[in-house]
Amino acid sequence: MKNDPQMAAAAQIKPSKGKVRENVEALVIAIILALFIRTFVVQAFKIPSGSMQNTLLIGDYILVNKFIYGVKMPFTDVTIIPIKQPKRGDIIVFKYPEDPSKDFIKRVVGVGGDTVRVENKNVYVNGALQENPHAIHVDPRIYPREFQPRDNFGPVTVPEGKLFVMGDNRDESNDSRFWGFVDVSAVRGKAFMIYWSWDKDDFDVRWRRLGDLIN
Repeated sequence: MKNDPQMAAAAQIKPSKGKVRENVEALVIAIILALFIRTFVVQAFKIPSGSMQNTLLIGDYILVNKFIYGVKMPFTDVTIIPIKQPKRGDIIVFKYPEDPSKDFIKRVVGVGGDTVRVENKNVYVNGALQENPHAIHVDPRIYPREFQPRDNFGPVTVPEGKLFVMGDNRDESNDSRFWGFVDVSAVRGKAFMIYWSWDKDDFDVRWRRLGDLIN
């Protein structure tokens, strides 16, 4: 039997179409999976300021666990599957209360029902002095509460469903001392790892920070 040139050409074209379809399907699945992970599981953020130094540095790129506090309905702040609540000491990413289009990152100092006060830079929760090994002070001056709330603040009681947060760089952090509480529903997730770190001033990769767990 003689080979039909048209049949031979069709045989060559058919596998080609199947390969294109496989690649498109793989790409679509990859995009859907990436969107699912970003929406419900893990999201990457960049640290733009020094308010969390030295825990987090300007130029750190971090991963945030979005699943740890519960599953939210996409594009809303409504939690449909609650898991647990943020606790004191957690480093969280949240929608900035005064501009929800911006994301902030701070450490939880007080949760609902806690009484927080700052006295001469020392932080007290429910009357007990908080020893945070990550907190730093870069300004020796102590301002009276009449001037500003940075060094002397409160006491205030955190309402239920709210959080009191502060930056580890206590003297250079715009936090709950200045603009109040964070709604638990506005929390995006908990920071857990540095996956990249770039010092733009020295044009250098901070290799030792890569893979560091955040606590």
